[in-house]
Amino acid sequence: MSDGLQLPKFSIGVGDRFAHQAKAQLAACVMALKAGVEVVPVWNKSNREHMIIGSEPKNTRIAADEAVKELGWTKPYFLDADHINLKTVERFMEPCDFFTLDVADMIGKPADPEEVLAFVHRHPELVGEVSIPGVETPFQTDIEFVKGVANKFLAAVQDAGKIYAHLLEFKGAGRFVPEISMDETDYPQTPVELLIILAAIADEKIPIQTIAPKFTGRFNKGVDYVGDVAQFTKEFEEDLAAIAFAIKQYGLPANLKLSVHSGSDKFSIYKAIHDGAKKFGAGVHLKTAGTTWLEELIGLAEAGGSGLEIAKEVYAEAFAHADELCAPYATVINIDPAALPTPETVNGWTSEQYTSALRHDQSNPAYNQSFRQLLHVGFKVAAKMGDKYLSALEANEESVARNVTTNLFERHIKPVFLGL
Repeated sequence: MSDGLQLPKFSIGVGDRFAHQAKAQLAACVMALKAGVEVVPVWNKSNREHMIIGSEPKNTRIAADEAVKELGWTKPYFLDADHINLKTVERFMEPCDFFTLDVADMIGKPADPEEVLAFVHRHPELVGEVSIPGVETPFQTDIEFVKGVANKFLAAVQDAGKIYAHLLEFKGAGRFVPEISMDETDYPQTPVELLIILAAIADEKIPIQTIAPKFTGRFNKGVDYVGDVAQFTKEFEEDLAAIAFAIKQYGLPANLKLSVHSGSDKFSIYKAIHDGAKKFGAGVHLKTAGTTWLEELIGLAEAGGSGLEIAKEVYAEAFAHADELCAPYATVINIDPAALPTPETVNGWTSEQYTSALRHDQSNPAYNQSFRQLLHVGFKVAAKMGDKYLSALEANEESVARNVTTNLFERHIKPVFLGL
């Protein structure tokens, strides 16, 4: 089920809000290759981000292609139509070769009762004692349980099937990488629930190469994981086991792997991700996005002068419009308003004070995760600045690029893919 374009074992989703850091991001992948591991870049930018910034997916394609040419990158690379559905996919068709099928709106919507029943009859192996190699205790299910899970997820999988069929018609078989996102739901899926979802995906004949399940804990934007690391570790490994089993059981693509969404800056679970992937010989897709935009701000602030002034201006505007900026991200941020410095205070900061508050270094007492989260969702402010912001990036390219590359390689690639 996996002919054609193949996503390699290790990949990293690199968001680039303003299409200026493709070269700096790719430089981190070059460093990984020199360190002995191939981690391929997948540039991702959602429809919402394009709408806010006023950009087109083709801009991201141009930036990625130019970076690849300039750095002489000969390994694969991809462009992700991030979280698309049938209403938003068209503008991504031509430039993209990786599609994250977003079926969040359909999760929990009841499926056709006859189709649920047909699914259960098709899959007697999911009823009773379900043993998954690599999971210590077999799962005990019954027909009602499988019907319940199917009822929750079948309509979503069928929706993914419609999006995939539409892509197939335009792109052609084997000419793009499909991912399904199941992470935007209230509760994490158990391994047996994931197995049921994968059976449904196989029934729909969607040759997914990555799947993003929901994990326990909070994956807040731009800050560390909040939750029980031991529980996450158990879930992650059991999900890897369920995927390995589903590949054999249902003929899904051999390179099918877990995708960790909102994966940037989740430092406390990176060891678990690395160790789990190593234990199962599995691949991983780590999706990062806003962390690059924050490194742009750090680079500007670090450069001082007009760069620091722009960074301060972005914060002042974000502070003034905090409610509006935070509303779309309410479920994935956790800001303490009392911890936010006033713009007047920030306007008096040195470069070091600004970067110390923003850079994700938890050993620094000046690090302020509320400040960081507000700026994470504040890219709309920079978008409204237009050429003023972009000119600042270009004028301070060395400082910005250095921070972008260092952040991706040292804080993300090394712990996740190299185990360092």
